[in-house]
Amino acid sequence: MNIRKRFRTHPEMHTGALNDILFILLLFFLIVSTLANPNVIKVSNPKAKADTKAKQTVVISINKDQQIFIGAEPITIEALESKLQDYLSKETDKPTVVINGDSTSHLGTSIKVMQVIKKLGATPVMAVDQN
Repeated sequence: MNIRKRFRTHPEMHTGALNDILFILLLFFLIVSTLANPNVIKVSNPKAKADTKAKQTVVISINKDQQIFIGAEPITIEALESKLQDYLSKETDKPTVVINGDSTSHLGTSIKVMQVIKKLGATPVMAVDQN
């Protein structure tokens, strides 16, 4: 007498939905990582009616302690002109320098930076958040 079943069932787990979720997560993280701002200096931008959109040649940040940064590199106001000249000499078109000034920083520091930028023949653009 044969007691064994003739057909044995093999339990299977369907992974189609899991593959879809993993693919969507991968796309999400790829897109978010490309939108990350390379500037690591945290500033609170002033508010304005319209946002400034310009091709950024160089980004200068001024924090609340009046420290000036080109990208993430700290620099003094005296050395700004020579360092900025190095960045702007590589450009063929009219360069644009974006200034990320903290909303609590002194206006005088931003104006000094703008004067240096204008002296070098570039266009200064002040970054602001939309209101």
